[in-house]
Amino acid sequence: MAGTEASLGLRERKKLRTRQVIREAARRLIDERGYDSTTVEQIAAEAEVSPSTIFRYFPTKEHIVLTDDYAQSSITFLRERPVDEPPLAALRAVVTDMVRRLAEDFSEEYRWRRGLVRQVPAIRALVGEEQDRWVESVSEMLAEREGLPADSLELRVLVGAVTGAFHQVLWGNYSEDTDLVETIDRALALLERGLTL
Repeated sequence: MAGTEASLGLRERKKLRTRQVIREAARRLIDERGYDSTTVEQIAAEAEVSPSTIFRYFPTKEHIVLTDDYAQSSITFLRERPVDEPPLAALRAVVTDMVRRLAEDFSEEYRWRRGLVRQVPAIRALVGEEQDRWVESVSEMLAEREGLPADSLELRVLVGAVTGAFHQVLWGNYSEDTDLVETIDRALALLERGLTL
């Protein structure tokens, strides 16, 4: 996280810190009171910001739990991959990098989020919505790179398959002690070899 922050200007660093303060306040309150009993107003008071400030950063309470600063950076990273690299190889590199940073920076927070994804239907629903948005933006970007139509079924299936693998690694039902980077690598290797078990 420190490397990410150092590369930003003062205004962006302040925004990043405000998001972190809000997330930390939400986590403390949810741990104390439970998700359903914690309100945005309570989170705002705990973070010493106004509710309107929270809504400038997070459209809903569910977004406070799930939003991180990696999804957008993954699109930037994908743009930087070699143009002659096959799409699946590029996506494998991007998703593995996302999981590596998540595991290094947020291993404890990730486990906390994972528990809430399993327990709270509204958060679980948001996971699906966020993944749909990621498929949309990545498909558009890869279509431009590959010279394919933006609505290419094959491309969307490819991105959807990678997203499904990512979903199973992050939120699927397997041992909590599993190494995330090793697991996403295994999952994406399965796709690269043509789903052969």
